[in-house]
Amino acid sequence: MGLKLFLVLGLFCVTSVLGFGVDPALRINVFDELTLGEGFDGVTQVQGFHSESRAFHFQGSSREVKAPEDVSARMLQKLRGRTEFTVLVTLKQEHLNSGVILSIHHSEQRFLELESSGQRSEVRLHYRTKGQQAHTEVFPYSLADGQWHKVSVAVSASHIILHVDCNRIYERVVEIPFMDIPDDATFWLGQRNSAHGFFKGVMQDVQILVLPQGFISQCPDLNRTCPTCNDFHGLVQKIMELQDILAKTSSKLSRAEEKMNGLDGCYCERTCSVKGVVYREDESWTDGCRNCTCTVGYVCVCVCLNCPESEQVNLTDRCCKVCRGMGKHTLLISKSLQESLQQQKNTWTQSERSALCVTSDLCALGHDFCAEGHGCVEHSDCINLEAGARCSCKDGFRPLRDDNAYCEDIDECAEGKHYCRENTVCVNTPGSFMCICHRGYIRIDDYSCTEHDECVSGLHSCDQNALCFNKVGGHSCSCKPGYTGNGTVCKAMCDGLCQNGGTCISPNNCICQQGFTGKRCETDINECKMGRNTCANDTVCFNLEGGYDCRCPHGRNCTGDCILDNKVKHNRQIWVLDNDRCSVCSCQTGQVMCRRMVCDCENPTADLFCCPECDPRLSSQCLHQNGLLTYGSGESWVENCQQCQCLQGQVDCWPLSCPPVDCEFTVVPEGECCARCIIDPCQADTIRNDITKTCTDEHGIQRFSGSSWVKHGTECTLCQCKNGHICCSVDPMCL
Repeated sequence: MGLKLFLVLGLFCVTSVLGFGVDPALRINVFDELTLGEGFDGVTQVQGFHSESRAFHFQGSSREVKAPEDVSARMLQKLRGRTEFTVLVTLKQEHLNSGVILSIHHSEQRFLELESSGQRSEVRLHYRTKGQQAHTEVFPYSLADGQWHKVSVAVSASHIILHVDCNRIYERVVEIPFMDIPDDATFWLGQRNSAHGFFKGVMQDVQILVLPQGFISQCPDLNRTCPTCNDFHGLVQKIMELQDILAKTSSKLSRAEEKMNGLDGCYCERTCSVKGVVYREDESWTDGCRNCTCTVGYVCVCVCLNCPESEQVNLTDRCCKVCRGMGKHTLLISKSLQESLQQQKNTWTQSERSALCVTSDLCALGHDFCAEGHGCVEHSDCINLEAGARCSCKDGFRPLRDDNAYCEDIDECAEGKHYCRENTVCVNTPGSFMCICHRGYIRIDDYSCTEHDECVSGLHSCDQNALCFNKVGGHSCSCKPGYTGNGTVCKAMCDGLCQNGGTCISPNNCICQQGFTGKRCETDINECKMGRNTCANDTVCFNLEGGYDCRCPHGRNCTGDCILDNKVKHNRQIWVLDNDRCSVCSCQTGQVMCRRMVCDCENPTADLFCCPECDPRLSSQCLHQNGLLTYGSGESWVENCQQCQCLQGQVDCWPLSCPPVDCEFTVVPEGECCARCIIDPCQADTIRNDITKTCTDEHGIQRFSGSSWVKHGTECTLCQCKNGHICCSVDPMCL
């Protein structure tokens, strides 16, 4: 199936490319929707990165930039249910600020929130997964540097791409976001709510595009023609749906064929029902002056009477003439006879019943002839008919003699009367047969199997730098070009190897240790000729293998001064960097050494900007969301599985780091923050769905892993297939 997916995806690559224009129905221009600049405190219009659109400066912490309900509903309607969208923004964020660019949330549930942390140099995307779990994807990158940046976060099903300044910084595969946003969700810009996450700086061109590869509108040179991850997921979903339809159709076909085969053993007697009386095929009777016969329906013909014409009369309830003296008298006799027979029916013998049972009332008495004894033996069932009992061979058996009392098994496999399809072998069973999958294949339904593509499902042992080749009954691994190994373990190859302690990280790509350069790290960098040294003008630079040394010429008393940015720094001089007030540098015998400033809160001259934990001012404290607790600047705490810190009045929170779990089923226990491995799939919060594993529902229909359905005969019982296990629960929304 993997090859088919690849070929179909190849067709997508010839689709048209997104141009500069974007359909307004697919664009959310946040500034225009919020009419920013009209009545929002703490927001002022300023000069932006360019003059093509407006830019706004966000400052202070007493602002509330929130979309009105009707505006929020209009924006969220475009985004609701989407699995492919892009958040775009051009910004200049203040140094060390940690703030929210935009946030869509309902109560404590964040459906989409983009946050930039200057304190930890991170970009965070918060959202909810389809399993209703809160998720935060963290990208280590610093936007809070006081410089302009173009930022785009593109979501395509389980694929997230972060571009900064038109450079692809990160590309991740994550859990698919759940964008079923409630109607009463709120939309905030430049903050999480009225008390937390205040962005400080300038923003321009804040947009959400609900289309694939939306980053192209921000960076046209990044044009793409191949399909997105969402296209791939949609294609996989269609294939799964087609497989589901195939499984259901095959199941229905097999049941229909079984019923048709069952008709071969049925005894179907043709009868005619006339005035409440049942007659067998070819049986004749007289209706007044008519002779009637049961033949594919019944036919009645008037006959000549055995009485003179003068004795023949017409009755109002007869279609033919009758002899005088017949008619009503005859009917009364017939009726009294029937009542008498009804009263005596339980005393008749089988032979008497066979001779007298000619009316529907008598034949529909439900008498159990089989209970009176029968000769049906092995693999034969006794069947009650109108006039007696007969033997009938069970399904999958044929009679050994005419009375069907003895039956033998039919070998459907040998006689070709089976429905086993490709990749299976037919095995005969008493009364039926089984279709067994060939080795290396998995079952689709009762009659067909498909090859288990371990390469597509990920159940292989190939190295990440190896190619997986699916084979019947298994797979093989082969290292990619430029790598060497057995396929299970592959290492990059560099021609001539990497010298001077260099490391081969990819084909013909060496990472050199400090002081060396070249394709194979074979060249020592001459820091003295290239000016990559800090030797003072009264010292001499001596090149060393992998470095350099500043030496005093013979007979001279050198000062040990340093040169930095064409300025002389005296030996042992200490200073603060011009572009980073929190970094301290010193000159040590001709070499510059820099480090982060050490904070001493006992020192009254401590720089509070660099040492926020030393700030005693109330304005630098942080108020907890519950409004009851106050944290000092620099203080940390854990809240809702997040590590939070107060810095100069701003709260910055990031997810607690959890150890990786490598198992099929995981759950996060109540009161804990990290996932644990479990065995019971029905208790799992998350699973690794394998579409090759299926479940059989109560109708015998094959369900693929990850699919869900409402159990037949119920309205509130939801069932889900979890890698071959059926898990059912009551939908709380129905209660």
